[in-house]
Amino acid sequence: MRTRFINRTEAGKLLAKSLSQHAGDPGLLVLALPRGGVPVAYEVARALKAPLDVFVVRKLGVPDNPELAMGAIASGGVRVLNESVVTMLGISPLAIDEVARRELRELERREIAYRNHRPPATIRGRSVIVIDDGIATGSTMRAAIEALRQLHPARLIVATPTVAWSTAEELRGEVDEFCALITPEHFNAVGEWYGDFSQTTDEEVSELLEKANSAQMRPAHAPRSG
Repeated sequence: MRTRFINRTEAGKLLAKSLSQHAGDPGLLVLALPRGGVPVAYEVARALKAPLDVFVVRKLGVPDNPELAMGAIASGGVRVLNESVVTMLGISPLAIDEVARRELRELERREIAYRNHRPPATIRGRSVIVIDDGIATGSTMRAAIEALRQLHPARLIVATPTVAWSTAEELRGEVDEFCALITPEHFNAVGEWYGDFSQTTDEEVSELLEKANSAQMRPAHAPRSG
């Protein structure tokens, strides 16, 4: 039983082997949660010969308590709200809009930096594998799942090298397929399952997206026909 990855590149190569049954799917799309998910997803996309794109998710923090999420916004203009938090705290639509506008500016900045003005991938009707380098509580991935559902993929698959066991059990019921390599019961932080967990930069994200969607791979913005 593997207990640690050398780095995100090795983790991605190993994860790709567990997802090999999806190779050859003409509508397959690999989505990475930036920034750390991109080096992992790059190796998966390369092995499966699938296009790669990022799916940016920004938490909407409660105005007086930013660490508490009242919802999220994501690529594609999707907004999801935790109605129970909004109702319990009596947060006004105006306050929600103000937080959303601030986070949208950062989301748009990241998408421009990462994609270099390439259009976002088409989600509707495709088999989508969404990848992060690890999942602890699952809040970001859960927001991504909810946002992606609104974009109508044909099939939604979550894959990650390592995830807390309890979180894995919760997420399995929310997607069509769930793939993880290490699912420890005691999980303090994603970084403890990597030898090298150095920060992925915006420049690295942009470079990997460019390499993945170069002439050697089919474009990310539309599925291959036939």
